[in-house]
Amino acid sequence: MDQNPSRPTSVTVADVARRAGVSKATAARVLGGYGTVSDRVREAVTAAARSLDYRPNELARSMTTGRSGTIGVVVGDIENPFFSLAVRGIADVARQAGFTVILINSGEDVAAEKAAIRTLLAKRVDGLIVSPAKEGELDHLQEVARSGRPLALLDRGSETLDVDTVIADDRDAAEGVTRRLLALGHRRIAYLTACDTPDHLFRTPADINTGSVRRRIEAFLAVCREASLGEMERWVHVGASSPEHTRRIATDMLGASVRPTAIIASDSLIGLEVFKASRAIGLDIPSDLSLVSFHDADWTSVTSPPVTVVRQPVYRLGERAAQLLVERLNGNDMEARLVVLQTEIVERASVAEAPA
Repeated sequence: MDQNPSRPTSVTVADVARRAGVSKATAARVLGGYGTVSDRVREAVTAAARSLDYRPNELARSMTTGRSGTIGVVVGDIENPFFSLAVRGIADVARQAGFTVILINSGEDVAAEKAAIRTLLAKRVDGLIVSPAKEGELDHLQEVARSGRPLALLDRGSETLDVDTVIADDRDAAEGVTRRLLALGHRRIAYLTACDTPDHLFRTPADINTGSVRRRIEAFLAVCREASLGEMERWVHVGASSPEHTRRIATDMLGASVRPTAIIASDSLIGLEVFKASRAIGLDIPSDLSLVSFHDADWTSVTSPPVTVVRQPVYRLGERAAQLLVERLNGNDMEARLVVLQTEIVERASVAEAPA
């Protein structure tokens, strides 16, 4: 038995160059994706690399080109179908542009988000896409922007951070949902969100650090004021940050002597727990309680009754954020862009006239 088997050696750029009949520098330009070469040369080098099963040395390529070929993404909750679909949009665009995505979950915690940013910068990612946990704590992202590292914000914008931002028109969506419920006679309308305050009580929209949710609540309250409904702030409930917390809040609301006749859930995870809590209590949807949820998750269309939702362009949010970032990485130096994508209310059977 051979005690010293020969070890396979890595195929180098020089090997590819020899096979293609070009210089090492030319092969490096093709394999590294930089510089200019003719189509004929590019095809020859690509064919040679494929025949030799060439695997690029990412560290060496990074040192040569200044690029790692990676994009860092930080989102609030990867278990939330909203972020899962948005990241799919990001990944599809990144792959087509030749980038790999490194994904980190912040758990909607600013300290974890800061640590994630530090980790990604240490890995020399070429750019970042972040869904900020708190709009009021963005110093770490300001530093990224000042450093010149391309940065795009996903779903949650900031008036103080001058970077590319992609959001949905949450204000318009919340206005539409609220007007629909008011038209059906609802006056006790609750809004339930995972956002929280130190004492778990909502007072004003300024309490909400997540811009997308704050815009929804602002619109909800404004439409209610237009309808001469006062003190609707008491119907905004915060802290639905886990299934357990959501069930407790929903159960307390629905079991109160004066309970809501309609609930707007700020995301599909909250909507699902409200649906289950109402069933456990014995309330009928929609004759006893109307329910609307943001995000058209799969479960919302197969329940009995199916749930009315605000369909957000979630995949498109991620896709567009990645497109803007890739454009920056390819040299686009225009002013920061704000992209606002439209939503759609999908009416199903979970909304009806308010009970008498």
